[in-house]
Amino acid sequence: MPTYDSETDHFADECGIFGAYFADADDERRAQLSRIVYYGLYSQQHRGQESAGMVLDDGGDFQVHKELGLVAEVFSDEVLDGLRGHAAVGHVRYSTRGANSLANAQPLVGQSRLGPLAIAHNGNLVNAPVIRELLEDAGVMFQTSSDSEVILNLLARGSRYGLRRALSDTMRAVQGAFSLVILTQEGLVGVRDPNGIRPLCIGSLDNGYVMASESCSLDAVGAELVRDVEPGEIVIINDEGIQSVKNSERTALRTCSFEFIYFARPDSTIDGADVYETRRRAGAQLFTEAPVEADLVAGVPDSGVVAALGYAEASGIPFGMALIKNKYVGRSFIAPSQKLREQAVSVKLNVLAGNVRGKRVILIDDSIVRGTTSSRLVAMLKEAGATEVHFRVASPPVYFPCYFGIDTPSRRELAANRGVEDIREMVGADSLSFLSVEGLLESLGTQRTFCTGCFTGVYPVAAPLEEEKMAMEQR
Repeated sequence: MPTYDSETDHFADECGIFGAYFADADDERRAQLSRIVYYGLYSQQHRGQESAGMVLDDGGDFQVHKELGLVAEVFSDEVLDGLRGHAAVGHVRYSTRGANSLANAQPLVGQSRLGPLAIAHNGNLVNAPVIRELLEDAGVMFQTSSDSEVILNLLARGSRYGLRRALSDTMRAVQGAFSLVILTQEGLVGVRDPNGIRPLCIGSLDNGYVMASESCSLDAVGAELVRDVEPGEIVIINDEGIQSVKNSERTALRTCSFEFIYFARPDSTIDGADVYETRRRAGAQLFTEAPVEADLVAGVPDSGVVAALGYAEASGIPFGMALIKNKYVGRSFIAPSQKLREQAVSVKLNVLAGNVRGKRVILIDDSIVRGTTSSRLVAMLKEAGATEVHFRVASPPVYFPCYFGIDTPSRRELAANRGVEDIREMVGADSLSFLSVEGLLESLGTQRTFCTGCFTGVYPVAAPLEEEKMAMEQR
């Protein structure tokens, strides 16, 4: 399975989830629901490009459609016209565990004493292999290699005690990062792990509710943000409205810091924090920590642009476009050789030579994973006539892998472990600086804590050893 996006040298995206429930839905609403889910998923396409799917409940009859590919490729008008219901869950996937196959595409559907269940999951369970082995020893058969099926089986096994008990027991058994939307005949369920590592929010729409990984998805379907699901909370939505079950007393909000650095869309709000503003503040803080004289500040599209604006505002150096992104080259673009992979950067990003020729350029990106793309971008700017290129990174050095829903290379493959000066030489920049951990937290807001495990090695949940992670990935 891929460990990170080798084309952009960034962490690979996670997954996006969406759910909807409408009380007393008439025929028109039942017919419209598939398109509401479609637009909810489409707006979260940046979170996963390998597969897309949705499950609708039409009076106890679960209708399922999922395939490999982008949302617009998976759902045609004909497919959407054939899907009806009053409640639904949807998913866009990037495989953090489990191969990219149709069997692993979500939502996953199973049968239980509660009737059919459908689950869409964003995150990773650090104890999934142990639970899976115990279930297999008890005779449970697995159809996928996804840890999401572990959750589905635990729910089914606990269903004899009723929905709430099954949910509570399952959430106590699993460890790691998870946000879930679950479709049952009793209603729509939303769940967030006790540390709130992965985001999940609730919106209101007409006489119903929707849930999504990001608030931009609510905007896309015309819903109004109600609130974020709290850490360790189970939310059940049915004809009686929203019911909240606090599943754990030991909770603390530790949202993944990379949601703000890279993953989330800048027009989203997560746990009360405006993603655009956090990136702008990170850029301003980066100037405070690593000023340099230059003629132009530019960002690597798309996620480095807002930080570049913040750097330019704080420094007084003009902001400008140095790189143009080809938006018609998707993440599925494959180059068959190393030489062509390097050239692929030029296909995705091209230099505005007239803007950089004869200038000292500060180029800002959100992160560096291995540094391969960064070196190509610096070379492209200098080939276009930039006299100096100063590379600034709007996040701290990534020293450690993530185990909670982001695919990362192993620790020995991460560029940061080479040292900043070695990275600068490899990249070919005239200078290189990263934002400090303290500066990142300042930009995010110091009123609460965040998961910064990939920078500090301190995780909110006990992480497996590196060799154990490798074994988990080989299952």
